[in-house]
Amino acid sequence: MSKPTKNIIIGCTGSVATIKLPALIKLLLDSESPYKFVIKIIVTERAKHFFDSKDIPLGIQIFTDDDEWKMWDKRGDPVLHIELGKWADLMVIAPLDANSLAKMATGLCDNLLLCTARAWDLSKPFLFCPAMNTRMYDHPVTEEHIEKLKKWGLREVACITKTLMCGETGNGAMAEVQTICQDIVNCFS
Repeated sequence: MSKPTKNIIIGCTGSVATIKLPALIKLLLDSESPYKFVIKIIVTERAKHFFDSKDIPLGIQIFTDDDEWKMWDKRGDPVLHIELGKWADLMVIAPLDANSLAKMATGLCDNLLLCTARAWDLSKPFLFCPAMNTRMYDHPVTEEHIEKLKKWGLREVACITKTLMCGETGNGAMAEVQTICQDIVNCFS
């Protein structure tokens, strides 16, 4: 008997933690969940710098800002950020960099990922995984932005402390992919 499916959007922003995208996908596809996960990816322009699309399993669609504009031609045509939100059962942004966090918290939506987030049906799970340099993470505005998203009903997968890519050790690293995967699976339990 085949497993029922759950549709997941994984969003990635301009953080070096995007290098973990292939590992997160693999964990989700191989998970012991009672569901089969169908995944679509939305990346910002800056996120594209941190992964190679050849490392993403065949059959998983990757959407960029260009796709939003290719899809729409005239009134009545589908709008990609709306269609993706209707399709998905869960959205996770892993990683959510400081810039995109600030934009989300203030309502800005100037790319496909943030438009999808802004149009998200908040009755469905939405997880976010902050990732940034310790100095950025420790800035008082970061806590304000995170708390605002949580107040809206989004779920934080908290940062961890470790040696960051810049060589500094501190808080701000994206949660481990195993933690993110488990939190996603738990949303459907």
